[in-house]
Amino acid sequence: MRLSALQTFLTIIETGSLSRASEKLNITQSTVTARLQALEDDLGHTLLHRHRSGVSVTAAGLRLKRYAEAMSDLWRQARQEIALPDHVRLICNFGVHHSLWTGLGQVIFENICQLRPDIAVSVWSGNSAQISDWLDAGLVDIGLSHAADVKSNQSVFELAADRLVLVSPDPQNPIAFDPNYIYIEAGTDFGRQHATAFASAGIANISFNNPLWGLEHLLQNGGAAYLPYRLVEQHLASNSLFILDGVPEFTRRVYFSRNDEATSQWQWLDQAIGMI
Repeated sequence: MRLSALQTFLTIIETGSLSRASEKLNITQSTVTARLQALEDDLGHTLLHRHRSGVSVTAAGLRLKRYAEAMSDLWRQARQEIALPDHVRLICNFGVHHSLWTGLGQVIFENICQLRPDIAVSVWSGNSAQISDWLDAGLVDIGLSHAADVKSNQSVFELAADRLVLVSPDPQNPIAFDPNYIYIEAGTDFGRQHATAFASAGIANISFNNPLWGLEHLLQNGGAAYLPYRLVEQHLASNSLFILDGVPEFTRRVYFSRNDEATSQWQWLDQAIGMI
């Protein structure tokens, strides 16, 4: 089995057809067909059904997709590490939930760079499930997320929870029935608690699953939104945002995970976390 066949398989799924895959890979369609056929022959299963409008993935193809992505990522990571300068002793791959970079992930990153200027640090952005899978596959060495998905090769530590506060550019912004309220997704527990606290407030017209995007919209257009305190602290200090009174605050758990095998000799890692 060749890596090129796996990458071709993934490109077919991404583009939705053999012809578009050949264009993206800059190879002939016959080469794409031959690689797919060789992969199916090696595995003894049909991976894709071909239709006039494109392709559909079989059950076997769906099962292979996860491993193909991991193998492709590992190969890309290996090429990156091999190309590092001789003075770089190792690389630390850091998976960070997209909502945790500002004010927390970036601090950990800077602590690592300060403590170990002789290593390379690569940051991967993803959701909690992706970060757990990357840790399990060895694609990242450490992770920062909102879920404690403990696996046999990982250690997980709970950090200080995110404090979620209701903020607005207008300190007198209405709380009940605010037509400009922005809902920022912050996990299942928050969604349930929020629905209980604001049962009579209706449904927000605008919502984001990324607090940074929600913050940008809030600053430009006004309204109110629950956001992590660490994200809005500077805006509160400059009076460009205000915490609204008379409403509950919420919290969202934060976890730091490490691949035990990869980080067993990294004594400096505990210091980097302790400096938060």
